[in-house]
Amino acid sequence: MPQNPADRRVVVTGPPRRARRVSGYYRPRTEIDEQTTLGHTYVRSLMRTQLRAALAVFAVLGLLVGPLPLLFATMPHAHGVEWAVLGFGIYAPLVLLARWYVRRAERNERDFVRLVEDR
Repeated sequence: MPQNPADRRVVVTGPPRRARRVSGYYRPRTEIDEQTTLGHTYVRSLMRTQLRAALAVFAVLGLLVGPLPLLFATMPHAHGVEWAVLGFGIYAPLVLLARWYVRRAERNERDFVRLVEDR
């Protein structure tokens, strides 16, 4: 037994704790995982950008499909013309619009991941 009290060793037992980084570097992914206010802000930002893209597509869709009943009401009753407009005049822009939306949504998510990635 040591004579000097400073030479004694104290053993502390308990559950292990996660060591935090002291460098002052914060990780956005950690903020999101721990559901902090900053993490909530990051996720809301992604949701807002996705909502803006969806509303833009919805507006273009409304402008594209909305006037069709008026167009069909003013045209003579030829069923072939109506089907041609629906099949060829609307289908191609709808496919292009859907393709644009998917690319935009994927780009938004890629930008978000790049923002919260560990560097």
